[in-house]
Amino acid sequence: MNTQKTMEDIVAFAKRKGFVFQGSEIYGGAAGLYDFGPHGVELLNNIKASWWKTNVHDKQQYYGLDSAMFKDPRVWEASGHVGGFSDPLAECRTCNTRIRVDKELERIGVHADEKMSEGDINALFTQHKASISCPKCGGHDFTDARAFNLLVKSNLGDFTSKGDNPVYLPGEACQGIYLNYKNVVDSMHPSIPFGIAQIGKAFRNEISPRNFLFRTREFEQADTQYFVRPHENKDAYETIKKDRWQWYLSLGIDESHLRWKQHENLVFYASDAWDIEYDFPTYGFDEVEGIHDRTDYDLTQHTKYSGTDLSYNDNGEKFIPWILETSMGLGRVFLAVLSEAYDVDELGGEARTVLRLPGHVAPVKVAVFPLVKNKPELVEKARGVYSELKKHISTVAWDDNGNVGKRYRRQDEIGTPYCVTIDYDTLESDTVTVRDRDTGEQIRMPIAELASYIAENIK
Repeated sequence: MNTQKTMEDIVAFAKRKGFVFQGSEIYGGAAGLYDFGPHGVELLNNIKASWWKTNVHDKQQYYGLDSAMFKDPRVWEASGHVGGFSDPLAECRTCNTRIRVDKELERIGVHADEKMSEGDINALFTQHKASISCPKCGGHDFTDARAFNLLVKSNLGDFTSKGDNPVYLPGEACQGIYLNYKNVVDSMHPSIPFGIAQIGKAFRNEISPRNFLFRTREFEQADTQYFVRPHENKDAYETIKKDRWQWYLSLGIDESHLRWKQHENLVFYASDAWDIEYDFPTYGFDEVEGIHDRTDYDLTQHTKYSGTDLSYNDNGEKFIPWILETSMGLGRVFLAVLSEAYDVDELGGEARTVLRLPGHVAPVKVAVFPLVKNKPELVEKARGVYSELKKHISTVAWDDNGNVGKRYRRQDEIGTPYCVTIDYDTLESDTVTVRDRDTGEQIRMPIAELASYIAENIK
């Protein structure tokens, strides 16, 4: 476990610097719901853009998709969510607080899994119940565990007018890919193997949302589904695993803070499943992304329930493709990136907080300072530099508040890679001072070279 920083530090920092806020905070806060602030939404969007570039733009025969959030209710029957998408729940008999049994067992060192049968998990729960405390009242008197479905019910038009066919918010984003698989084949004419990628919202009726962004009731997922010929899955699966591992390194995550974990209890249709886990401060290692070899289950199920043939036709040979899936929760990845980048060090004899984010995901790429704010000629020149950089760099900050040293510290805290100071020498030589976030080193540079220098170094 990473013990040099705590999750308490990260949570406090995230609010103070405008990265993440508690949902509905002015009303007392809504459990398991969070809002991304001005710096947080920029970091999140940059992570998504990096993922999209890696999984769509940089690959051949990968196609992007954005499917509707609401779907025909039969989709969730076909996928197995209506009948089997559940967690084991128990209630404290004293205060009625609900707990998720498998996670409470894991917390005391007993291996458990939400895929276990109700009988198996209750046998473990009965054996170890005395060691599990209610998080609210501290008691140990719980009901037996029962399956609690995680789908969030809603209503929509005539789907619910009959009263016996509820619609659901998506329990996972990937179903939209399966529903549009045939549309992509018919419109894009891909040769197999090919992939479809999507970023979409998902909702879960979490029993006990916890651990900040790690387990929430509303979140975004980034998924790819790679369609291959039956039994031609193994080499492609290993390649996908290597690609996904490298992407986390590109986000600035130290390889020693990542590890692979293979699923011990596979769902009945899966051929293999691995998780990439990150060593979170305080929490320790836990999943950020799952990579699953799902065989032909998904397309077979939707063929059965929809009555539409989802076979792939390869020169007269028809077959249901097998699917290799990658699926990650963007909130968890965001939290891993923020945790990895957060640091407290000493620079110039003073302690500072700094986010060591790679330039391509940093919320602000460069900040522009006039040396002093009450000198019109310096401000005018700085405004010109700022405006020119805005033409070439996605996010540029302006800061003229306080002395330059304090401005440096503010930008260090939000991870800005470079700060540009316009001083009196600028008026004479058309050069500026460029300061590096990580080292504190400063170089002098012509304004004409500034945009290309920044752009090249934040790639």
